[in-house]
Amino acid sequence: MKRTKLQAASLEGNADDVEAAFYEALQQGDIDKLMACWADDDDIVCTHPGGPRVVGAIAIRATFEAMFSNGSIRAWPERTRKAHAAAAAVHNVLERVEVLGPDGPAQAWVIATNVYFKTTQGWRMVAHHASPGTSSEIQEISGAPQVLH
Repeated sequence: MKRTKLQAASLEGNADDVEAAFYEALQQGDIDKLMACWADDDDIVCTHPGGPRVVGAIAIRATFEAMFSNGSIRAWPERTRKAHAAAAAVHNVLERVEVLGPDGPAQAWVIATNVYFKTTQGWRMVAHHASPGTSSEIQEISGAPQVLH
């Protein structure tokens, strides 16, 4: 744990930088780098697609370690929607995930919400909630007005 806290203390930047480090850690299967993105708080939460709510750094670490036992997680954030305040940021992300199927690599979608707080250590993730996306290419429905000319 001490190593993770030291790494967490050296992680700098804003919520966007922490998010980039989180996805890089997933792609590298680097548990220490991934956990350095999280706040040092007993109430941090993570929900993997179809899974239960996981609370606290020890439990969250265990779930990612189990996932990494099968290799890294090939997930790329796309089409992020962001809401920022002085000490909080919420990012809703469409994750493009490469999964190994019976016919080789295939693409799947995950819809995730990542919540960041500005802590004494800097910006840190306090929640990651991921849900399975749809099988279609359309992963977003927007109520944005459209002007036809």
